[in-house]
Amino acid sequence: MNRRQFLSTAAAIPGLSLAAPRLASAQTAARVLKFVPSSDLTTLDPMFTTGFVTRNHALMVYDTLYGADENQRAQPQMAEGHTIGDDGKTWRITLREGLRFHDGEPVRARDVVQSLKRWASRDPYGMTLMERTEELLAESDRVVVFRLKKPFPHLADVLGKPTPYLPAIMPERLAKTSGSTQISEIVGSGPYQFVPEERTSGALAVYRRFEGYVPRPNGKTSFMAGPKVAHFDRVEWHTMPDAGTAASALQMGEIDWWEHPSPDLLPLLERNRNLKSEILQADGSMGVMRFNHLQPPFNNPELRRALLAGIVQSDYMISVAGDDTKKWRDGVGFFQPDSAMASKDGLEALTGPRSNAAVKKALEKAGYNGERVVMLSAADSSLTFPLNEVGAAYLRDVGINLDYQTQDWGSVWQRLQSRESIDKGGWNIHCNYTAGLSAMNPAAFSYLRGNGAGALFGWPSSPAIEGLRDQWLDSGNLAEQQRICRDIQLKAFEELPFIPLGVFYQGTAYRKDLVDMQKGLPLFYGVRRV
Repeated sequence: MNRRQFLSTAAAIPGLSLAAPRLASAQTAARVLKFVPSSDLTTLDPMFTTGFVTRNHALMVYDTLYGADENQRAQPQMAEGHTIGDDGKTWRITLREGLRFHDGEPVRARDVVQSLKRWASRDPYGMTLMERTEELLAESDRVVVFRLKKPFPHLADVLGKPTPYLPAIMPERLAKTSGSTQISEIVGSGPYQFVPEERTSGALAVYRRFEGYVPRPNGKTSFMAGPKVAHFDRVEWHTMPDAGTAASALQMGEIDWWEHPSPDLLPLLERNRNLKSEILQADGSMGVMRFNHLQPPFNNPELRRALLAGIVQSDYMISVAGDDTKKWRDGVGFFQPDSAMASKDGLEALTGPRSNAAVKKALEKAGYNGERVVMLSAADSSLTFPLNEVGAAYLRDVGINLDYQTQDWGSVWQRLQSRESIDKGGWNIHCNYTAGLSAMNPAAFSYLRGNGAGALFGWPSSPAIEGLRDQWLDSGNLAEQQRICRDIQLKAFEELPFIPLGVFYQGTAYRKDLVDMQKGLPLFYGVRRV
């Protein structure tokens, strides 16, 4: 894209003007951070989508009781601390003093209780916690009490998990909204406030620093833990029309940070002396091919298994991360490959000889008769779109009568919630990805749940996987947990809640005058301009 083309395109992007840096003082520019997310922010309610763009938005606006540090250990965040009694069955969590919502109201224990109840109505890990909770109550304005049916040592980890759905704390009046209805206002207690009047769907989201935010008084900032210090008065999220526009804007100083540069443009950006590229998320992201288990033809496990023999994980990984094998891994099972829970058990289903001809025969034997299969793909998602393109080509090659439907991510997400038949707006198959840290163990790995109607979209039902997961949660022995996860992987290859497509490590790119970038996710506290 030449400069003339970029000027024409950039002028149409709300809030982005090539003239702005020349007109504004350097001091003013230093207080504004301009960021390009991986996709448009179409959903603001952190309990209403598993989309990472919404999770990243929520981490700016909301705070959580606990926060995982860079070693994935839960640390008190909104919580001052907690005590455990009654042989592990009673947790008393005391809130820090000085916590306030963006509307000026203090954060009270009753806000926390109602927020957690709403969160647990949506989040599979939260559902597990509530199944083991006898009573959740506000003992006073600053004390939240969990009375458990039996000890649950993972409680702080659940309340500080970094994955969608985020256990965000919001005012009681908003948290009373049903989990099936989006909240009407975005009011949190985090370091930034959402500015609704400046939102332009498909183009711009704006945040301003919350002057009433009180960071933790001690410790160091580490992932979601420690003091969350906002160094910018204003953060702007600019959704770009294409990768070329984003690359040009970053090189010319019109934006500061591009979350997910396309792999073919990364070498160009890395040669620019004013830019820096690095991988913030060391655990990577796991690609998944997700089935709708409620609707034919993939309600038939034999038909799902028939597809395994032609899946080439490297094809999917190259599409999303490029040819550099340091940026992706194949030969990946149902857990993140660096996790202590990962194993080689059953992997021959994905690493043995590949044959599309064999897949065709297996599909026929499983009873596939050319039924129409709807595959959903989001054209505006830089990471899911390539996965779906490769998946669609594969499904056509093995004889699937594919109806490949491309929409924006917001529309795709709404469709994925439908349990209707494809004639009534439903779907059959979709390629997506999840954070590698979600796939470290079966506790919070939503894609690996088998709890039917309570599961993530696709709704697989597997009493065997659920039973093994419960065993894992009750076990405190590493060797036993690893044995259980081997059994989970073998059962998952048999029942296929999804097909693993490999793990990729996505680079990010930003101006070199940004320092103290946090590891793990796009986090907007800690980072500053020099």
